[in-house]
Amino acid sequence: MAKQDDNKNYKVVAENRKARHDYAIEDDLEVGIVLEGSEVKSLRNGGANIAESYAAVENGELWLVNGYIAPYEQAKTFGHDERRRRKLLASKKELARLWNDTQRKGMTLVPLVLYFNHKGIAKMKIGIAKGKKIHDKRADKAKQDWNRQKQRLLKQS
Repeated sequence: MAKQDDNKNYKVVAENRKARHDYAIEDDLEVGIVLEGSEVKSLRNGGANIAESYAAVENGELWLVNGYIAPYEQAKTFGHDERRRRKLLASKKELARLWNDTQRKGMTLVPLVLYFNHKGIAKMKIGIAKGKKIHDKRADKAKQDWNRQKQRLLKQS
């Protein structure tokens, strides 16, 4: 019963489904996100898109660039800019590792999921990724097709 109560606040707001197709995700990290009140209200209504966004380490801080959060209609006076840069919260050790991966190893920080955790706090999962080439995408597609065909053959016999 307690398990059910813990997950009542968990809600996925936005997911970047194309990220796993375009990038090879090597590692992921859960970070907090600094939001204004109208942004939180809008997220609770489900108005967000992180498909075209990316994360960057600049001046020792982690930022979400080009993430969209829809305007909240009831916040007329104290609204927010839909595509403003939002600060992401991570420890200094994690920031140093992310900076090292992006600057020295040529990796990219890709937002994967924006969600409310079981405590009702907005979190984002970012992936440390390397871009896929066209032949990598083809190989993944062939592997996926083969696994699907294998499952069909096992089901028939």
